[in-house]
Amino acid sequence: QVHLVESGGGLVEAGGSLRLSCTASGSIFSFNFMGWYRQAPGKERELVARIPGGRNTTGYVDSVKGRFTISRDHAKNTVYLQMNSLKPEDTAVYYCNFKMWVGEREFDYWGQGTQVTVSS
Repeated sequence: QVHLVESGGGLVEAGGSLRLSCTASGSIFSFNFMGWYRQAPGKERELVARIPGGRNTTGYVDSVKGRFTISRDHAKNTVYLQMNSLKPEDTAVYYCNFKMWVGEREFDYWGQGTQVTVSS
């Protein structure tokens, strides 16, 4: 079992910045990804960014490229999402995700979600 604790989020004006963080604890295996998803009202949950365990290769949805940066403290199993130049369309509940594989089994864990609201 893996437990995720998120922090950050809040209300910011367009053009502003926020930083989210998420720490994973529990039975963690090395083959994993940590990432951030978001879900806006009436929309499906989408992957925003993710980063694998032990490496710093990153992936982003096109709409946030150049504005958001995901990073990870591998020793602490903590992932950060630095969000700059925020836009009203970034408003959503942001969820931390931890995905790992043990053999052929996939395990998927979610944080409780944190609201990000960007005012115009």
